[in-house]
Amino acid sequence: MTSQDVNKTVDCQEMDNTLQKYYLSTMYTIEFIFGIIGNSIVVFGYLFCLKVWKSGNIYLFNLSLSDFVFLCTLPMLVTSYSKGKWTYGNMLCQSNRFMLHVNLYTSILFLTFISIDRYMLMQYPFRDHFLQKRKIAVVFSVAIWILVILELVPIITFIGSRNTASGNQCTDYASSGDPAKSLIYSICLTLLGFVIPLCVMCFFYVKMVIFLKKRSEQLRAAQHLEKPLSLVIIALVIFSLFFTPYHIMRNVRIASRMESWKLSRCTQNIINTIYIITRPIAFLNSVINPVFYFLMGDHFREMLMTKVRQLLKRFTPTANEVSTKHSDTGTH
Repeated sequence: MTSQDVNKTVDCQEMDNTLQKYYLSTMYTIEFIFGIIGNSIVVFGYLFCLKVWKSGNIYLFNLSLSDFVFLCTLPMLVTSYSKGKWTYGNMLCQSNRFMLHVNLYTSILFLTFISIDRYMLMQYPFRDHFLQKRKIAVVFSVAIWILVILELVPIITFIGSRNTASGNQCTDYASSGDPAKSLIYSICLTLLGFVIPLCVMCFFYVKMVIFLKKRSEQLRAAQHLEKPLSLVIIALVIFSLFFTPYHIMRNVRIASRMESWKLSRCTQNIINTIYIITRPIAFLNSVINPVFYFLMGDHFREMLMTKVRQLLKRFTPTANEVSTKHSDTGTH
């Protein structure tokens, strides 16, 4: 290898390090701040404002809990990326990466079940289908958590902290472990955790679009159905744009590390650069979910505003109380 090739490889490596230090730390900081605010409002709204829980509320509440799991992993990640080294030990490295993937795949499944629930609500507006029962929603929610945890147990064998020239590093899943074995597991995880749920979601969203279009043809006031139709399309587009690039590049990144590909170090680093860019994009759903699935709903906004007004009335003195207080102080 010539000195020119060595310098080129070093420059490619520096690009990855720069992205991790500035891009990942910045993106994850933004996601943490806005994600905490949005999901805190959602959790507050559900715990203190919602009196009657329906199946959709149960899935949405679990989605916000899943987002909180991911948000709890971010402070350590931001610190390690900004410092350029991992200082929390191997166990926290494994648990951190594990919880990050738990959020990813529970979010995908809960979003899938939300699409099913919304379609069922259109077909059965009086909630007389067994899939719309609260007990069934609780059972499915628990099953989702258990299923995701079980399917992610093998990932622990691939991830962990390791010593490098720049210090101890908690490498991401696609950059850890035996690439040959990791690729097989990653492809299976992609199919079971992403592709199949995506197909299910597409199926029910397409059925929703067909249903809404038929209703718009039957009703004169078709403009009332424009908003729900747009939301259905936007939801599917957001889901695809966030998760698809990450899963493609994760598998490409793992495959590029295999000796059979015989890629140069610089080519591997370019692939890793693209993969790094897709990582925080995949987790933007934790910021978008509260806005898109909760705050855009008129009922949820009204419910929150009513509770806020009640709290303000409780802690803000009325005009009579203020005048009484002034009169009491005047007598003294």
